[in-house]
Amino acid sequence: MLSRITRPTRGLPRILLGLGLAVAAARVAEGPEEDDGQKKRKNREAYVTAIDRSRELLRRVKDEVGSPGIVVGVSVDGEAVWKEGLGFADVENRIPCSPDSVMRVASISKSFTMAAVAKLWEEGRLDLDAPVQEYVPEFPEKEFEGEKVKITSRLLVSHLSGIRHYEKDIQKIRKKIGKKSQEITVSASEKTPLKDTESTKTEEQHKTKQLETVKSQKKVSLEPEEFYIKERFNSVIDALELFKNDPLVFKPGSQFLYSTHAWTLLSAVVERASGRRFLDYMQQMFRDLGMTNTLPEEHEPIIYNRARFYSINDKKRLINCPYVDNSCKWAGGGFVSTVTDLLSFGNVLLYSYQAKEMSNRLPGYLKPDTVSMMWRQVSNTEMSWDRDGKYAMGWGTVEGKQDYGQCKCQKHYISHTGGAVGASSVLLIMPEEDNQSVIPPRGIVVTIIANMQGTGLNSTALKIALEFENAKSVQS
Repeated sequence: MLSRITRPTRGLPRILLGLGLAVAAARVAEGPEEDDGQKKRKNREAYVTAIDRSRELLRRVKDEVGSPGIVVGVSVDGEAVWKEGLGFADVENRIPCSPDSVMRVASISKSFTMAAVAKLWEEGRLDLDAPVQEYVPEFPEKEFEGEKVKITSRLLVSHLSGIRHYEKDIQKIRKKIGKKSQEITVSASEKTPLKDTESTKTEEQHKTKQLETVKSQKKVSLEPEEFYIKERFNSVIDALELFKNDPLVFKPGSQFLYSTHAWTLLSAVVERASGRRFLDYMQQMFRDLGMTNTLPEEHEPIIYNRARFYSINDKKRLINCPYVDNSCKWAGGGFVSTVTDLLSFGNVLLYSYQAKEMSNRLPGYLKPDTVSMMWRQVSNTEMSWDRDGKYAMGWGTVEGKQDYGQCKCQKHYISHTGGAVGASSVLLIMPEEDNQSVIPPRGIVVTIIANMQGTGLNSTALKIALEFENAKSVQS
């Protein structure tokens, strides 16, 4: 009886063999199952050529400007595929750059602050079109040419408020911006003061030595005293004392003038709208976004992996930058971060931009329409680091277009650059368009940070983004 039970029927082996062959054939057809680690490795391998070519681009810009160190991060569809440091984070102690290096991100701080403003606006706690005095009565009402004018948060985030930048001479600024339509100027983000450093030269000297001036603007230290402030401000309200009583450069909304001080006023608006200290609100946002190494640059706290910052002196020697205190401009240029955190921030916004209300998908930190508004070009503005674009709200935007067949194809992307004492930065987002059926984020994010001031990085970031976009298209 037992033998009958244990003895297999004659046809069963053949059936099992047939099933085994079928399963094996199916596995061969489908390919072996891959875990997440294998998929990530294969994705990185697919971008080896793009990484090699991009590394060469990075070495070129590092050598051209003499930056001691430079760090890059690239993500494709939300996954980091390349993070690398070149050179030194600390020259004296021979500490190499790495993806963990913490550096000043300068004006990318404006993009951080814009995310906070957008969140408060979504929640109905901040009215973009209300006079700033409704939130910050300490800021006096303004007049221009005898007429009372209104400054709103919407004007502040697009540099249309008329509030000055670091240069204090209002007449000089008016003369300068009045010529912008007639002259080719060299300016970028926090580098606006570069032209102000030549106050001792006459206009005639400037014209006769134009080429020399353009070259020197890239290496001369930024001299306006407010760029090198060492004074500690206890609050964002206290920092308003730097400029709140100064006349406006122009009627709000009529012209564009890049202004970090305008963002200091905006930080006071955020503080009052949120009911929390500005830095407390921002640090909570960073925690919510998973940006664990993004902090206000304060000198007392221990910040691990913090780089040192450098410039070139008149003798063309590398020197340590002077001490500065960024408490006068947290919102406009006062944070430090890593490429890992910057990639995370870029992908949070890219996800928010592309996420639609679907039951099987988590919502973005911001609503898609909010990010679209934030990244939409604003009239009367300029994007100095790429003249094909315009400033939006805390970001610069270049629209995609192609005017002629087989000619330049302009890609749609969003970016912000930064230039601080001893540091340069860029964060660039290139969304993949017209692919609503695929789970976001879809697109390329590139960030570069360097511990040398006066280094233009946007064009390099754009070239790197295009390298990875090409590699992605080949892979798919």
